[in-house]
Amino acid sequence: MMNESKNPWITHSSKTIYENPWITLTEHDVTNPGGGKSLYGKVHYKNWALGIIPLDKEQNTWLVGQHRYTLNEYSWEIPMGGGPLTIPKLESAKRELKEETGLTASKWTEICKIHTSNSVTDEVGIAYLAEELTLGETEFEETEDLKVWRLPFREALAMCDRGEITDSLSVAAIYRLARMRKIT
Repeated sequence: MMNESKNPWITHSSKTIYENPWITLTEHDVTNPGGGKSLYGKVHYKNWALGIIPLDKEQNTWLVGQHRYTLNEYSWEIPMGGGPLTIPKLESAKRELKEETGLTASKWTEICKIHTSNSVTDEVGIAYLAEELTLGETEFEETEDLKVWRLPFREALAMCDRGEITDSLSVAAIYRLARMRKIT
């Protein structure tokens, strides 16, 4: 069995290539595990990726739909957004749920943690289950043109099965909750 605690990569130097308020792109001059010299690019995220599955007493949930600029595609997702690494994750998740759906929740449970694309980024995604919901008004940001859809959780699960929900944090969270609650 491999020694999982020893890092086989050797970093010789690093330089920042690009930075904005959300990410830093760094290029590393490395020796890889096989002994070869190479360059490795890493995207560092300055925020947590936070997703929320709101679930009411009737087992309905809410999805948000929007056109994703990076994909040039429309995407249905669980409510989500970024939370600064310096602010408690749950505080940011509560803000995102209210902002995107108008919902607030009295009961919160962390249901999964994922690394969204660990070959090139250190982004960490955290998903929460939000229950005991209260309806309110949305507070969209300027960059958001969202459609909000209330539907049975089973339908959101079926959308994942059909490949209609493709966002990694959404898919992971929906499948995790389905497994936790034994929903098929």
